[in-house]
Amino acid sequence: MSLSVTSKPGTEPDPSFRHELYPYRDDAQFLTGTLNFVREALEAGEAVIVAVPSEKASALRDELAGEPAVTFVETSAAGANPGRHIAAWTAWMSEHGEGGRPVRGIGETAWRQARNAAHLSELRYNEWLLNRAFAHSPAWSMLCPYDTADDDQDALRSVSRCHPWIRQGGQAVRNHDYLGSDGYAFDALPEPCDPFQELAYTRGDLSAVRSTVAQCASQAGVPEAQLPKLALACTEIATNSIRHGGGSGTLRTWAKDATFLCEFRDDGYISDQLAGRTRPTADQTGGRGLWLAHQLCDLVEIRSTRDRGTTVRLHMDIPLPR
Repeated sequence: MSLSVTSKPGTEPDPSFRHELYPYRDDAQFLTGTLNFVREALEAGEAVIVAVPSEKASALRDELAGEPAVTFVETSAAGANPGRHIAAWTAWMSEHGEGGRPVRGIGETAWRQARNAAHLSELRYNEWLLNRAFAHSPAWSMLCPYDTADDDQDALRSVSRCHPWIRQGGQAVRNHDYLGSDGYAFDALPEPCDPFQELAYTRGDLSAVRSTVAQCASQAGVPEAQLPKLALACTEIATNSIRHGGGSGTLRTWAKDATFLCEFRDDGYISDQLAGRTRPTADQTGGRGLWLAHQLCDLVEIRSTRDRGTTVRLHMDIPLPR
């Protein structure tokens, strides 16, 4: 597929976060593009953070022969929930960019391992949100390798729209398909599956929320060890509804495709698109509910508009029978 890029491949990037998509077709192309990116960084005296699948990391380690400026990080620590990834990159950048040293990151998202359509949608949204999260970080740039071997042109274009730059011929070039800082359009949330349970809640009903969630989750097959995590996350979201969403809300629970879902609807509005995705500071008052939900659940979906209010869906995986 031909992506729309600038006609001046030598154009210098703006002095801000540079977020590049690198489409590749095989292991050889992966190594060529990523090594070129690393060598540019080393020549400029920059640190490099690599967060890629283990087999790709092994190949890069062999080529770089223990280069001290390159750090390989364990991506499993951030988990599969895309809502945790911005905080992970923030921590890695802070750790390895001591003294304001410029940092480059190589992060390959596990697109092929997306569990379902909701997970895939959140992976794309996270890629777009990276541009907002690091918009004012002039010492930070990221290369996102993307395997195009399956020739899925629609998927490639969807991912491309989340990246302001594309790496072609060893250079970063402008991507005219990029949605821009305000252009992201959410996928519509599908309706709950029948049968689903529904509970209206207000002040004093948090125990009823926890009881309903625990009973429905247990019946759906959520492991007992996960129930306290889910109860805490649901308590935080319901509390947000009561405090900031007009004093009340509606809970719905159901199961679908080996996933248990808790949906909270209220009349509030969340203006901060990064809410819950950045670690709260020690002296911060409030703002911890969505952060905790992202840490405790396998996926969190948020839809919020001034005219329709807020919907938050918490996902918890249900193990398949052996």
